[in-house]
Amino acid sequence: QVQLVESGGGSVQAGGSLRLSCAASGDTSRRYCVGWFRQAPGKEREGVAATYTGGGSTRNADSMKGRFTISQDNTKNALYLQMNSLKPEDTGMYYCAAGYLSTYDCYSHSWGQLEVIFGYWGQGTQVTVSS
Repeated sequence: QVQLVESGGGSVQAGGSLRLSCAASGDTSRRYCVGWFRQAPGKEREGVAATYTGGGSTRNADSMKGRFTISQDNTKNALYLQMNSLKPEDTGMYYCAAGYLSTYDCYSHSWGQLEVIFGYWGQGTQVTVSS
């Protein structure tokens, strides 16, 4: 299994930037699918971005394309989410999540499927964007 811990959340002004980090530990020797989800108050949790450890392609939710960028540092077992041009509607709890999926499944599954299949979740980090 993999343990995940998010950090980097906070409060920023609209138009600002924030960089979230996700530190992974445990069985990180195996490659796995990992990504970010977020949940605003009163809203369903939604996928933000995902990638595969060890390098590879990335995928982003349409609403965040061009503003959010997922990246990783395999030597540090760390995952990042660079968020630019933040909007008030980006406010919410951001979660790092992972699952031992194939590369194909990591990129082909819908966000809803990934949410169900991912077995490892961090505690979340709060992001608040004010206008």
